[in-house]
Amino acid sequence: MFAVVRTGGKQYRVATDDRIVVEKIDGEEGSIVTLESLMQAEGETLSAGGTVTAEIVEQAKGDKIIIFKKKRRHNYRRKNGHRQQLTVLRITSIA
Repeated sequence: MFAVVRTGGKQYRVATDDRIVVEKIDGEEGSIVTLESLMQAEGETLSAGGTVTAEIVEQAKGDKIIIFKKKRRHNYRRKNGHRQQLTVLRITSIA
């Protein structure tokens, strides 16, 4: 059985005991989060809607991304960096 959930503007295909990394969701480590399911499938049977329960395993940061802007012949250079806040979820049940 699997389900498709949407969080952070992205869709994820999940099954029970999967670990997924999503954009930051508020909550402490060990707390339970309920996500709305777009679609569920068991074998050949598809159904719409439902809920997916997940546990927050970790609040983490992603790899650093370097943003470098340059305009040639104008002595214009800007260097910036960014680390995305992430949440690691473990799917506990699909209902």
